[in-house]
Amino acid sequence: MSERQATQMDKSIFVAGAAGEGIQTIGDVVSRTFLHHGYPVFASQEFESRIRGGNSSVRVRITDAPRNAPVAAADILLALNPEAQAHYADTLHPEGLVIAGEGAGLVIPFVDLAVEHGGAKIYANAVAAGALCAVAGLPFATLQKVLENAFSERGEEVVEANVAAARAGFDQALDELGDRRPKELPKRDGAYAFASAHETIPIAAAASGCRFISAYPMSPSTGIITAFARSPDLGVFTEQAEDEIAAINMALGASAAGARAMTATSGGGFALMVEGLSLAGMIETPIVIVLAQRPGPATGLPTRTAQEDLLFAVRAGHGEFPRAILAPSDPQEAIDLTVKAFDLADRFQIPAILLTDQFLADSSFSLDGLALPAEIPEDHLADPARQPKEYARYASNSSGISPRLAFGQGGRVVCIDSDEHTPEGHITEDLQSIRPAAVEKRLEKLRHVRAEISPPRVDRIEDAETILIGWGSTRGAITEAVDRLRSDGRKVGSIHFSELWPLPDLSFETESVAYWTVEGNTTGQLAGLLRGELGWPIVGTIGRSDGLPIDASFAIRELMGRIS
Repeated sequence: MSERQATQMDKSIFVAGAAGEGIQTIGDVVSRTFLHHGYPVFASQEFESRIRGGNSSVRVRITDAPRNAPVAAADILLALNPEAQAHYADTLHPEGLVIAGEGAGLVIPFVDLAVEHGGAKIYANAVAAGALCAVAGLPFATLQKVLENAFSERGEEVVEANVAAARAGFDQALDELGDRRPKELPKRDGAYAFASAHETIPIAAAASGCRFISAYPMSPSTGIITAFARSPDLGVFTEQAEDEIAAINMALGASAAGARAMTATSGGGFALMVEGLSLAGMIETPIVIVLAQRPGPATGLPTRTAQEDLLFAVRAGHGEFPRAILAPSDPQEAIDLTVKAFDLADRFQIPAILLTDQFLADSSFSLDGLALPAEIPEDHLADPARQPKEYARYASNSSGISPRLAFGQGGRVVCIDSDEHTPEGHITEDLQSIRPAAVEKRLEKLRHVRAEISPPRVDRIEDAETILIGWGSTRGAITEAVDRLRSDGRKVGSIHFSELWPLPDLSFETESVAYWTVEGNTTGQLAGLLRGELGWPIVGTIGRSDGLPIDASFAIRELMGRIS
């Protein structure tokens, strides 16, 4: 069954509480219990920027067929404290169910049951997971297997305590439900890969031949360098730099020495990297940069999501030089575009930027499988034996792509300088011939990069009167919005960009079609690019600025409010 097909089952569970109360653990256990029972799950997080306290949630969506898009309302709300219950009360469907330790709803004394059956209050999360699975119609045997797998490395006593506490929560919930007990969900044969985009990017980078990453921790990009540090078997040298300026320059040094290299940051860190980005353009040295977006300006909302850095990525840097910008929409596309980013950077000797965001970093998708590249992208370093003795690092040719040797390769002297330079790499102020030729040489590569950019995905645009245009992480929500609008008889289609710069040469029907961009910003950044670069008549932008991901209901509500 494809993502576009309607699902009979579509339930959402919100686990709400304060930072430090274990909502992620509960969400993960419940998600994996549904997956183990054969159901696809989409799980996302929204949380405040604090180590303890505040109000945060893990949102688990269960469907018959994969539907990797967020929802704004809960069928079941598990509240771990009264403040969380009050804070998230408005997210509950009118017919929804609250599970809480006290107050209204299905009352389950999490801590008391944990102490009685598990021996310590730390097992309150297992009690909560048991109660959730009971209310959702999952058999306890499936939950028990998940708990045994999850805690096996901590010893038999820990496993037994978690299972006993979960059993107590499970039984208590069924007793409290009485005649309202749900039917047990049938076991299915489905098996799904379950991962976030930031979990797959490090694996794809290593498979692409990356051998060096330097980065300074900054949410939501930190998990990328952490994954490399925790997995030495990936074969990638990992360096936590003192700041983002050092990080990009270290990566450029590694690249100049012949290693495929990358860095990862968020908007504020990328701002510090901009001089290094321009340096990459001038010295024509490959680098891959993951720019994980969050709301700005300045520190903004460091744990929330946004799509506010598209124009920043396109225009960042002083001077004019080519770059590639790719924006994955899910973990598989993160793999594919990471591989492509390394290939484009290496082949054309340019910076390649992967635009992700907090939503992609902290959401887990159910996919039929994940495929890594069969082969490492081709190495584009030059053959020293075919280079003249007087090697010219920036030799001109019709493509703008010069032969590139690493330092010391073949005994040649490789001269790299950030000033304008001659083909041999020596500083020059020849304004009549060398400077204009060097500028044209660098910009000529942009034409060749554009030829490698894939067109956007199109969906049901043939008869569409309204077309929703998105990029990056909004694809699942836009696809679902089109499904729902189509089911209501409205002729709606979508166009979705994952490869954003340079924009491919495109033309679409402009008569009697209303184009709207759907973006996680308020200024319509993609809309501006499409108007300015391609002349598309964009009617307007459905934007979001509150730090929450765009969901189908939000897109539909905003669209209908504009056109009705």
